[in-house]
Amino acid sequence: MNRVIIYTKDNCQYCVQAKNLFNAKGQTYEEMKIGADLTREEFINIFPEVKTVPFIIIDGEKVGGYDRLVEYYARPEQHFLAE
Repeated sequence: MNRVIIYTKDNCQYCVQAKNLFNAKGQTYEEMKIGADLTREEFINIFPEVKTVPFIIIDGEKVGGYDRLVEYYARPEQHFLAE
């Protein structure tokens, strides 16, 4: 299994969709919630180029948000998830 980190915040529908996709695929992930696990300022300092959540990192690759996650899994070489 790959190491997945997903940065989220409360009341974020795309965050919920991304976590649902991971759960449906059997992929474990580490959730880092802005406002609980780190502050908004800490998130901005770590990722100054990122403006929205969810923000997803898979094995060190900055995938991006939910739409980019769907595109990531559509790649032919991405076969690590249990279907």
